Order: sequence, then C-alpha cells, then structure tokens
Amino acid sequence: MNTITVAVPAASLSPIRRSYSFMALTPAALFLSVFFALPMGMMIGISFSQEEVGGFSVESYRRFFTDGLSVAGFCRTAVMSGLVAIAVTVLGYPVAYFLARSRSRWRALVFALALAPELAGVVLRTYGWLIILEDRGFINDVLLDLGLISSPLPLSKNLFAVVVGLTHVVLPFGILSLMTSIQGIDESLERAAQMLGASRVSVVRHVILPLSVPGLVSSLLLSFTMAASAYATPALLGGAGFKVLATMISEQVLFYVDWPFAAVMANALLLLMLVISFVGVRFEARHRTKRSGAGGATS
Repeated sequence: MNTITVAVPAASLSPIRRSYSFMALTPAALFLSVFFALPMGMMIGISFSQEEVGGFSVESYRRFFTDGLSVAGFCRTAVMSGLVAIAVTVLGYPVAYFLARSRSRWRALVFALALAPELAGVVLRTYGWLIILEDRGFINDVLLDLGLISSPLPLSKNLFAVVVGLTHVVLPFGILSLMTSIQGIDESLERAAQMLGASRVSVVRHVILPLSVPGLVSSLLLSFTMAASAYATPALLGGAGFKVLATMISEQVLFYVDWPFAAVMANALLLLMLVISFVGVRFEARHRTKRSGAGGATS
C-alpha cells in the first residue's frame, strides 16, 4: 500500500493560524472593551471635568493630593490590603499543602471547611465578626468574666478588625490558588530530598517554597486586589472613623454627589492595584528566569 505525503509550506499556514487566533480572542477582547475599557475611559474623562469651570480641569486631582484625608485613605488602603494579602498567604499555605498532598479521609472535610465561608454572604460574615469583636462581644465578654481584663479591648472599629474580617473573606481564594500551585510540583522531588537526608522542614523550605513562588505571588495579588476593592467589610468593621478608598468613593457619590472627585479616587485605586500587579508579575517572571538559568547551568 502506497502512502502519499503532502507537504504544506509552514508560511501558508501561519496567516490562517493568526486569523484563527484573532477570531478566538475577539469575544473576550470585545467583552473587556465594552465592560471594562469603555467605563474606565469614561471614568478618566469624568475625573478631568468640573461643573464650575464647565470644561477640562485638574482641580479634582489637585484636591486629592493636597487633601490630607484622601492621601491618608490611599495609604490606609495600601496598608490594609498588604496585611490581608500576607495574612491570607501565611494562613492558607499550610492548608493548601495539606489539601495538595494528603490522601487521608480528612481531606474532603478540610476542603469543605476551607470553602465554607463562601456559602454565606459577605455582609453576614462581617456581622458575625462584629458580634465577636465588638466591645460587648464574645471575646471581651469571656475575658471580662474570667477577670483577665478590666475594660473591653479595642478589637473593633479599627484596622485590626478590618484585616481579620477581610482575611476570613479572602482566605478560600488564597487556599485554592496555593493548592493549585503545589499540586503542580512533582512529588518525586520531595521524596528525593528526603532520601538524601533532608528533614520535612528543609524540604518545604528549599524545595516546595521556591517551586511554589507562582502560587505565592498569585495568592498575594488576588488577596491584595480583593481587599483593596472591598467595601462592606471596612464599612461595617472599620466604623465611621476608618476610611479607605472604597468607602470614601461611596461617600463622594451618595452624600456629596461629587462625581469628578470620586472618579479621581477610583482611578487612584485602580492605579494602586495595577502597580502592585505589575510588580508581582515581574517578580514572578524574574524568579522563573533565574530558575531556568540555574537549571541550565547545572545541567
């Protein structure tokens, strides 16, 4: 039986492949253009408008940088989001490692408990923490009844309460991100390190952690962006005196009806998240390049 082989030049296929690639990207690009790029462009345009002037103005930006409350809210948002990102990653890593490596019957239960917070609404979970952390809440009542403290501890209406509440909200997403990264690490590397005499702590420190950097970066970025854009938890647990950009934007729109100034705050919040995301992605890319270079040198 004769076989006929037809050779098709690669150059003739490349335009077809490129056209298929563009066609595949068109729905997503159109969706992002209509529901993200266009609204953000309108938001940027609104930030440069001023009703009193009746045209282009940078007054809202000047007010943002000269108003101490706005800059303080920006810094408070960055600090709050950074603490939440660190807390979620540190607390979620052991759980993610257990879920990625365990074969015990308790794995399903731990996985269910890790995702259980997402079964309730954000407001419901926040009110639960409010009952626990407020001056006459569960923790202070127990400590007062035991005589360990003479006055309630300031556990609510501050940064601590907001970080605790947001960590509870974001933790399941961090666990899933870390678990996916750890599952992609070959288990034979851990067994090889243990056979060479490395302890469990050394294996995690020198093998698992370096190889799970993409998951760590993903968890940090996801937690940071979700915490920075959160509104309900800072508004309820932080109280009236704890102002972050999300709550300040709501005030400007609902109470002061100052859309240009609210747009400036929204642009500042978006810029903060974009900068943090860019830094995280660049760090992960440099780490990957360094690893590949070290692997090529050793081979």
